Amino acid sequence: MARYTHDLTVAVSLSHFYEQIKEVLEACSFEILYFKEDYLIARESPGKVPFSRLVTVEVLVDSTRATQEATHLSVVVKNEELPLQANNHCFQVYEKLNQAIFDNKGWQLIQSTAEKSAG
Repeated sequence: MARYTHDLTVAVSLSHFYEQIKEVLEACSFEILYFKEDYLIARESPGKVPFSRLVTVEVLVDSTRATQEATHLSVVVKNEELPLQANNHCFQVYEKLNQAIFDNKGWQLIQSTAEKSAG
């Protein structure tokens, strides 16, 4: 299983964060499957790649550390594909999503830590 994790702190209040992250995910061709206050799951829209390569994104928000100025979150991008190549489909989607997060005008990136792993 390919799995890529990104811990972030963005300069936006928690009340505005959810609207912003939904827009980012939808712009990257993800559909929101589940949304709860501290947790969001989105899946890559089917049809472009085989089902086993479809990417799922989990966004975990640390609301206990959220302030009016900043929101802390973790983004997990994964699929069932074995990461036999460094530039696999999941990694490509991860990079595209990261770029969309960095480029989002609704917030400013304060801190970012990325991690790659295979399982």
